[in-house]
Amino acid sequence: MEKIKAFFRNKWVGFTLASLLYILWFVVWTGNLWMLLGLVVIYDLYISKFIYRYIGRYNEALCERSSLYRTIYEWVNAIVFATVVASLVHLFIFQMYVIPTSSMEHSLLVGDYLYVSKVTYGPKMPNTPVAFPFVHHTMPFSQTKKSFSECIKWPYHRLKGLREIERGDVVVFNFPAGDTVLLENQAVTYYDVVRSYEQALGATEGRKKLAEEYTIISRPVDKRENYIKRCVAIAGDTLQIVDGRVLINGEEQTPIEGVQFTYVVQTSSPLSAQAMNRLGITEFSGNGSVYYLFTTADRAEKLAATQNVISVRRYRHSPNAEVFPQWNEVRWSQDDYGPIWIPKQGATIALTVENLPLYRRIIEVYEGHSLEVKGEEILIDGAPATEYTFAMDYYWMMGDNRHNSADSRFWGFVPEDHIVGKASFIWLSLDKTNGGVRWDRLFNKVK
Repeated sequence: MEKIKAFFRNKWVGFTLASLLYILWFVVWTGNLWMLLGLVVIYDLYISKFIYRYIGRYNEALCERSSLYRTIYEWVNAIVFATVVASLVHLFIFQMYVIPTSSMEHSLLVGDYLYVSKVTYGPKMPNTPVAFPFVHHTMPFSQTKKSFSECIKWPYHRLKGLREIERGDVVVFNFPAGDTVLLENQAVTYYDVVRSYEQALGATEGRKKLAEEYTIISRPVDKRENYIKRCVAIAGDTLQIVDGRVLINGEEQTPIEGVQFTYVVQTSSPLSAQAMNRLGITEFSGNGSVYYLFTTADRAEKLAATQNVISVRRYRHSPNAEVFPQWNEVRWSQDDYGPIWIPKQGATIALTVENLPLYRRIIEVYEGHSLEVKGEEILIDGAPATEYTFAMDYYWMMGDNRHNSADSRFWGFVPEDHIVGKASFIWLSLDKTNGGVRWDRLFNKVK
């Protein structure tokens, strides 16, 4: 036993083990050869001790002479160590996410706190590594001051994960349409607002008016708002929605237990709040004889059996101009959509003026090409193009609360470089309406 202890106390053994761990994690996994420079620091810590001789020893002397300095040093040292460790865990292992809206009900509830695994799909290296720790895009106690600097920008790079995204996964991702933000009204989507201004005032005057009324900013991919939805289609799939049913490659999607729709309920007398609570219906509106509510099919059946309910029917959206890609002529709706093909890395499609609205944002924004249309001719980076090859995989995300979710039906595809991680389990659930903790939801796996 003493020989084993002496072996591990040997400075060269410590240096070797620390170097191997460092190389496997920070060099091999990240694929960044510049990180090899860190071996110099490890060598000094275990072997040469240059830093200790010229800095550490002087610091120890100050600690011995001054109790105040020693206290401050210990606190600063502890805070820095905790910040570094927590930042590495947040970057490489997992992050926490709280459900802010009802777009995933009844599968996930407002107030659910989730463990989001970054290891499952592989951690994404930050695009803006210079940033204030533990905040997203805005400084604490501010609505407008950004928390990051773009003095250093890294290209998209994802480390090796345990597996690829699968259909049915509940995924956290950076909001694709969050690249442009109205600073004074961040709750709305910029592109929805600019379309309304253009429709009212024309393209030029509408954008001019919008710029006068708001401060318009842009955000890098990793600093866009985090969204959570269910992946219903992966790269290479063909998706279609028929009367609310999701079809993938011509086959109906495996039923999801918590999916909700809007139901129209006609009654002979008002529904009580107690009756709604018993059925788990939290979102509804009505005038005493007609109600609009979000619920699942089985709960709608139970509601239909209630004595004062005359009829229950599922609401169905008519074709409208709100859904992606906001065609010039109305074609699709939230309940009847597509078919639409989900782009796959390396796949090539024939590009026409007719299908360009589906893929224009991918070409221009997500993959960074210039695009121009002259009559029937499409120019990409100044050259005529009749086809296009995709550089990334894309995904189609939808909320389980199908009639109360801003998802891919409204803003399109989610690029692979926007994926943050997989929602794994609920570690805390707070009922903000009634107060207290939902104990029955703690540590439930996200399905």
